[in-house]
Amino acid sequence: MFDWISGIVEQVGYVGIALLMFAENVFPPIPSELIMPLAGFTAATGPMNFWGVLIAGIVGSLAGAALWYWIGLKVGPERIRRLAARYGRWLTVSPDEFDQAQQWFDRHGGAAVLIGRLVPTVRTFISVPAGLVPMPFGRFLAYSALGTSLWTALLTGAGYLLESQYERVSQYLNPVSTAVVVAIAAWYVWRVATYRRRAPKARET
Repeated sequence: MFDWISGIVEQVGYVGIALLMFAENVFPPIPSELIMPLAGFTAATGPMNFWGVLIAGIVGSLAGAALWYWIGLKVGPERIRRLAARYGRWLTVSPDEFDQAQQWFDRHGGAAVLIGRLVPTVRTFISVPAGLVPMPFGRFLAYSALGTSLWTALLTGAGYLLESQYERVSQYLNPVSTAVVVAIAAWYVWRVATYRRRAPKARET
C-alpha cells in the first residue's frame, strides 16, 4: 500500500492527495496516518507546497465526509426506525433508543462531529448520524472542516518536520487505530448481548 500511495502522490500531486483522502474517508483501510505524513514529507523535499498539500488533504477529506452525510440523509430517520423495530438486536438499537440518540445528537451533534473527525476509524462514520438527524449541512460542514483541518494539519506537519522519518507517524498512530477498532467491536458485542435487557419490548425477527 505504501508504494501505491507514494506513487499517486508523486505522479498526480495535489489532485492525487485529495483523491486519496476522499478514498480514506470512504474506505477506512486506506490510512490518512500514512497519506498526509507522506504528503508533508514530499512538500518538505520536493516541488509541492506545504499549504497546497494541506488544502488538498482537507478538500478530499471533506468530500468523503459529505458523501457519508448524504448517505445518512437519504436513508433517513424513518427508515432507520423501521429497521430498528425489525432488526433491533443486530443494529443494537431499538426505535426508542434511536429517538433518544437523535435527541442527544440534536443537542450535542456539533461537538460529536468535531471530536469524531479527530478519532481514527470514528472519523469516517460520524457523518452518517449527522445526516440521519439531519444536522443542517452548513453546521455539519463547519464542524467537519474544523476537525478535519486540525487532524490533517497535525499529520501533514509531522511529515513535514520529520521528513525522512515520517513513517514514524503511522507507527505511533497504528496502535491507537487498532485500539479504537477493538473497542468498537467489543461495544457492538456488548450491545447485542444486552439488547433484550435494554429493550425488552422490542420486536425481533
